[in-house]
Amino acid sequence: MYVPATVTSKGQVTLPKSVRDALGIRSGDRILFQVHGDRAVLAKVPDFLELAGSVPVPPGKRGAPWSRIRAETWRRWTEEPH
Repeated sequence: MYVPATVTSKGQVTLPKSVRDALGIRSGDRILFQVHGDRAVLAKVPDFLELAGSVPVPPGKRGAPWSRIRAETWRRWTEEPH
């Protein structure tokens, strides 16, 4: 799907409705841009609370504050190539 959008003078872009619908993006959701040369890929950042209980928790992470786990995960997600 190729959907055009216009960048405003403030560098902002409105995600077209068809793109929001295709990715399930709603107001308040976080998105991630990954740059590949002269292209950028947009992805919805998963809501980790929806995954609760579906992934085993490593012993070193059990009982850790959710804010720390979320911050570490976000940092790794933005630093590692995908």
